[in-house]
Amino acid sequence: FIAIISNRLPLEQQPRARRIGLLLAMGTRILLLLSIAWVMRLTAPLFAVLGNEFSGRDLILLAGGLFLIAKSTFEIHEKTEHKGHGPESGGGRVLSFGAAVSQIAVLDIIFSLDSVITAVGMVDQVSVMIAAVVAAVAVMMIFAEPVSHFVKRHPTIQMLALSFLILIGVFLVAEGLGKHIDRGYIYFAMAFSLGVELLNMRARKATERG
Repeated sequence: FIAIISNRLPLEQQPRARRIGLLLAMGTRILLLLSIAWVMRLTAPLFAVLGNEFSGRDLILLAGGLFLIAKSTFEIHEKTEHKGHGPESGGGRVLSFGAAVSQIAVLDIIFSLDSVITAVGMVDQVSVMIAAVVAAVAVMMIFAEPVSHFVKRHPTIQMLALSFLILIGVFLVAEGLGKHIDRGYIYFAMAFSLGVELLNMRARKATERG
């Protein structure tokens, strides 16, 4: 998501937006880890509708999932219907820096909340979780530029990534409604689709060379 959004900025602003996006992701997770008592209260039921109880976490996941579905659908529409509007983005209108960072920040909050609640159930020591977050962001910082350039060069990968985001959005909505979906199915579907697309890219290159 950071790669796709940052690639709609003017070229000179893209690396800065990616760095800020990743730092926001790290900062949000660390703040939530330091507020574990508040985070865990979000899992307490607030109200019930038709026999289904909803907590603060459920409402955030529902809103986040719907946001992700809507945003990804809009991005696909922009790339297919407004090709060439963005001089460096490969389609779609150029975003302002503030708009791009704001969208990244919203998604950071959504993913941070779910990942922190999951982590709290696995590890008791906050220092271990913070170290893991810092290490993960450091790895993403290293690969952010190569991944972003790869995504920009291959329009089909952009569409596949946006489709993944829609899939994740549906997963978040289902989780928010109390319908558990094994994450393994999601990861398998994404890995399988990516594998097929990489084979297609290799086949296209072979055809061009031939």
